[in-house]
Amino acid sequence: MKYLFVLLACVVAEPTFSQNSEIAVSGKVKQAISGKGVVAKVTYKSYPTGGLSETFNDSTFSFLIFGSSKYFITAEAPNHVKNGILITPQQSVGNKITADIELVPSGEAIRLTHLIFDAGKDVIKPASFDQLDGLVALMKMNPEMEIRLEGHTDNIGNAQLNMELSEKRVLAVKKYLTSNSINKKRIQTKAFGGTKPIAKGSTEEARAFNRRVEMRVLKD
Repeated sequence: MKYLFVLLACVVAEPTFSQNSEIAVSGKVKQAISGKGVVAKVTYKSYPTGGLSETFNDSTFSFLIFGSSKYFITAEAPNHVKNGILITPQQSVGNKITADIELVPSGEAIRLTHLIFDAGKDVIKPASFDQLDGLVALMKMNPEMEIRLEGHTDNIGNAQLNMELSEKRVLAVKKYLTSNSINKKRIQTKAFGGTKPIAKGSTEEARAFNRRVEMRVLKD
């Protein structure tokens, strides 16, 4: 079974949080392309200890968390990439957290959709940290897992500079992971610059879509 990490906690207002609060967590497991619900093995456990946990099979999930405890939720289904989400009480709005989990076919490279850099630089924006912390959690809970980070830019401008930027960005992500106790031997990197666009055209929307870092699981 392969692994996928995509953070999809839906926050629609400023978070409100009290350590004494009871927080309701709910969400759906769905196919990444069609958006249809998919029945999966869903497990949630307290993080990092795993002292509290439950597993069931369904296309939806709901449970309560208390105080300052973090939880890690995973969903897995046949012929799909396993997905994990790190939930923190600070995400709650009105004592509720909504988080959908997307599953994609096994073997695909997975875009880190919430990974954001300063324009033209390899500086990771703080808004990216939740997703990267979830990836750290996934790798810690699956100690045999090895990945390759693949960096892409758009194809506007100097090709060599684009290649160098894509390399710097995947190295920045690797540095974040290793600084959080993930062994560097478990993380490979590869830069593609602007040679592998996934959106056609030169519009800003297409260019933004082509600027990405993807994760490919090499060993689970």
